[in-house]
Amino acid sequence: MTHTLVTGGSGFVGHYLVAALAAQGHQVRVLDLRPPVDTSAQLQFIQGSVLDPERVLESLDGVEEVYHLAALPGMWMPDKSDFHAVNCRGTEIVIDAARKSGVARFLHCSTESILFSRANSEPVVSEQTRTSPDDMPGVYTRSKMIAEQRALQAADAGFPLVIANPTMPIGPHQRLTPPTLMLQYFLNRRVQIYYDFVMNLVDVRDVAAGLILVMRRGEVGQRYILGGEDISLKKLLDIVAVISGRDAMRIPISASFAQMTAAVMDFIADHVSRRPPAATVEGVRIARWSKRLSIEKSRQELGYAPHPIEPALRETITSILGKAQ
Repeated sequence: MTHTLVTGGSGFVGHYLVAALAAQGHQVRVLDLRPPVDTSAQLQFIQGSVLDPERVLESLDGVEEVYHLAALPGMWMPDKSDFHAVNCRGTEIVIDAARKSGVARFLHCSTESILFSRANSEPVVSEQTRTSPDDMPGVYTRSKMIAEQRALQAADAGFPLVIANPTMPIGPHQRLTPPTLMLQYFLNRRVQIYYDFVMNLVDVRDVAAGLILVMRRGEVGQRYILGGEDISLKKLLDIVAVISGRDAMRIPISASFAQMTAAVMDFIADHVSRRPPAATVEGVRIARWSKRLSIEKSRQELGYAPHPIEPALRETITSILGKAQ
């Protein structure tokens, strides 16, 4: 029986990963600030932060492999320094503790957003795409980029670490996530003002299965994109309308107008409401710079095989509508 630690195991992806690991006979330990939604005999919960070195070391006792998922996934926080603290410093603390504990295998969960930049002229983004912190569209992606660099430095120094870059996971869950918040936003509007761009949606269960494949088969020091289907926002809204049965008037806007509007929303959130805005400048920049993503490396080297995205979309939309009733 493999003893496994999942940091951030109470989150959206973490929930499905923990369930998949337990189903395969792993003894799973979760380190998170919040307790998991589901519990089982094979699950141990330790309440704590990745910013607490002593708590992290305690959670690693007897652990053979680590899935590091703990992060701030949104693109707005009242205190912007929290992104660097949790996403970057938290990663450094967990990696350092895992090295001291002699962990046999470590997976760092990154994001596909760090692969997009204004300077990139490639028609399709892959694991070979190179970016830097200076290329990032905002504080969230910059913190995730630096965290991945720290992970790569550890791998270069001989630590058995692999990296996964999931795209936008969707699926039913009790807590709202950035992708489901986006779907909820459009479901609740009769007039849908949108900036069209290409995104990559993936069933969260495929991400969980992919993370396990990266852990088992991934080459140390390599990154693997775990994606599903490339789809434009316009096409996604068409699918959402069919699934939900809700018609809406759609008004496309330009990238410059979207960014200007997001800047106003950012300002109001930062200085007035202190609540997450409907859009952020960083989010619009990611949308402007986004491109189609290749998952061929994950297919060929890992045997990764994601499912069609529409069934997961139906489940997600049904879940959102059910909560609204």
